[in-house]
Amino acid sequence: MVRWRSGVVAEVRRRWRGAVELSVTVDGSVTRALAYPALVGEPEPGDRVLLNVNAQLMGLGTGGYALVVALPDRLPADPPGTGTDRMDGHVVKARYTPLQAIVRGVEEPSSPHHAAIAAAETLGGMPVVTADLHSALPAVVAGIHADHPDTRIAYVMTDGGALPAWFSRTLDGLRDRLAGTVTVGQAFGGDLESVTTHSGLLAARYALGADIAIVAQGPGNLGAGLPWAFSGVAVGEAVNATGVLGGRAVGALRISAADPRERHQGISHHSLTAYGRVALAPCDLPLPDGLTPGLAARVEAQLGDLSVRHRIVRVATEGLDAALRASPVPLSTMGRGLDADYGYFLTAAAAGRHAAQLVVEEDQQQPAGEHGAQ
Repeated sequence: MVRWRSGVVAEVRRRWRGAVELSVTVDGSVTRALAYPALVGEPEPGDRVLLNVNAQLMGLGTGGYALVVALPDRLPADPPGTGTDRMDGHVVKARYTPLQAIVRGVEEPSSPHHAAIAAAETLGGMPVVTADLHSALPAVVAGIHADHPDTRIAYVMTDGGALPAWFSRTLDGLRDRLAGTVTVGQAFGGDLESVTTHSGLLAARYALGADIAIVAQGPGNLGAGLPWAFSGVAVGEAVNATGVLGGRAVGALRISAADPRERHQGISHHSLTAYGRVALAPCDLPLPDGLTPGLAARVEAQLGDLSVRHRIVRVATEGLDAALRASPVPLSTMGRGLDADYGYFLTAAAAGRHAAQLVVEEDQQQPAGEHGAQ
């Protein structure tokens, strides 16, 4: 199940929040590797490293690194305040794997946010944008901030893709645009840790003070080409969690005219399944008015049951192109950039714009001083 290699660090290449990229010599060849210092320590040139090369040998587009499992000759010190008789937190993530990590969950009594989360019963109408792919995140953020740059956004990262939030260079580049990240389920490495999507949404609202939350899996998406066999099915469950907690779900449909696979043409079968069959609670499904005629016609023909269960919202797109092009991080999905898969990013940005408008409408309806009250 694991393809192991032993190598020596030749060069420390680049860093981003929580991760360091290395050149490692393995059997006389140099390979690209990734280490998470919080898990394995700080690699230095000359260090021997143990590697898991599964993703690299499989040629995965998202995660094609050899991953550092350990620095066996120079183990890191225990984290501060984590003696054998006491741990800062009690939530175990990546449970019962060799790299299981113990973190402090936002729900725990030792958390400074425990009281707020324990008392919270509703999201108070907070809009929650749900997306299938991690690549939608910067486009949704661009759409939110296009008209309302001061809107506070929290990212709730689910565990359908990468588990460490540190893997995402997108998150590192969006730090100035986000109030913070909550990693939920088995995912870890966010500004806050949470046990479930439900409590992660409450943490976004009451611990990070978000006006809007965005829920999506980390980088990578597991799919087997069948209607039910893809990790993005959790999008529908996020809609349900939002509904149960009294939030306002806004679905960012996965739309494309560029994907060569028929099942992802127009509205992807991922969205048709997640919103059409998994999501039992209603949500808003924004459609931008700037789609090409051919793509727009195909999307209209696919709406079907979606328009019965959910509310289709038409969104004007003036200014969204400029917002997308001003993104502080590159826009890319399945290797395609903004112009190569324009409809995908435009739809995600339209979802963000609609969510921001919901915040404005909610503020206008509430008496002064009540916004964000439980």
